[in-house]
Amino acid sequence: MNDIDRAARAVREDRLWQRHLDMAKLGGTAKGGVNRQALSPEDAAARNQLMGWAKARGFSVFTDAIGNLFVRRPGSDDGARPILSGSHMDSQPTGGRFDGMYGVLAAFEALEALEDAGVRTRRPIEAVAWTNEEGSRFQPGAMGSAVFAGHYPLASALTVADWKGVVLRDALSQTLAAAPATRRSEAPGFALDGYVEAHIEQGPRLENARTTIGVVTSIQGSRRFMVEILGEEAHAGTTPRAARKDAFVAAVAIAGAMQAATRDADDTLRFTIGRVDVQPGSPNTVPGRVSFSIDMRHPATDVLDAHEAKLRAIVAAEAAPCTASIERTMAVAPTVFDPDVVGLVRDAARRQGFSHMDMPSGAGHDAMHIAGLCPTGMVFVPCERGVSHNEIENATPADLAAGTRVLVEALLRLANR
Repeated sequence: MNDIDRAARAVREDRLWQRHLDMAKLGGTAKGGVNRQALSPEDAAARNQLMGWAKARGFSVFTDAIGNLFVRRPGSDDGARPILSGSHMDSQPTGGRFDGMYGVLAAFEALEALEDAGVRTRRPIEAVAWTNEEGSRFQPGAMGSAVFAGHYPLASALTVADWKGVVLRDALSQTLAAAPATRRSEAPGFALDGYVEAHIEQGPRLENARTTIGVVTSIQGSRRFMVEILGEEAHAGTTPRAARKDAFVAAVAIAGAMQAATRDADDTLRFTIGRVDVQPGSPNTVPGRVSFSIDMRHPATDVLDAHEAKLRAIVAAEAAPCTASIERTMAVAPTVFDPDVVGLVRDAARRQGFSHMDMPSGAGHDAMHIAGLCPTGMVFVPCERGVSHNEIENATPADLAAGTRVLVEALLRLANR
């Protein structure tokens, strides 16, 4: 039996599943989900759990200036640029057990499988848990990988505050004190030779097609905006409707026009208003200020450009008698993954006998930032009914193990190139 087959067979479905159950206790919710916000006590507990497992296997552990956590298995040429795999351990406030965490635990299981099989690699292989991927506490999301890749300044990240005013620098300091690890260097980032990220699909295509492995070819581009409407507070009982500058009425008109303008025949464009703030928030006062967020995604930059222009035109046209503005707060270009890494994932799925299909990712992932640094790809596995960012999110032990076996083969081939 060759090294690839030995390593793939050394993946233990029971161990991988139990790791997920153990991690799900850290920030676990009454409905069976997870609330493990970035740089929270629950996040620190998850870091300590992973570090404990790593040290028990003799792997080295270190962190960086933004708190990304790395677990390293050495190679025979330990000075060579490493191969990296992982995802994130933070969650949405009502998140599931597998979003992000699967990628971290699949990468760690790959290290354990290689160790159990006695397979050496030329290059080191490292598992990573990226800081603040979800962006539900600190904005923007995928912050740890963006800082690592040089796409977002470390100094800017450290000064970001959450919804309660807690500054990231302080939360990071508390987390690293609670879950201490050796700092690799003061500057974020280091040279890589390849990156493969495993993840649940977070959509229904694989399950609907009864397919086990998604060979991810790309990630669609995304843009986020904040819209602010300014009207005028007034007494709800005495002010005629014709005389009002009701910011909420204007916001509803703007949002409705945006929903209509962003519908496409093939249902490819994604448009979401996810957060609305109405001020002053009193039942008997006409709202004087409303703000809402927009998340818009599509695989093509020109389509995003065209629809952004539509959004701006709608804000200008629909606000009267109020005034309104729209600000773009984030833009991530579509990512096309390295064809050689995509081919490795596809070949591994085929060679191991798993059903598979090429597909883009509708969600953003840390891989979109790392793709500019080294050859990059992703492995998807199904999740039940495509549900994610939800406490009922679910996946099967067999599918998680299958994706990990594909991951092991891809990592091993990259590490021995």
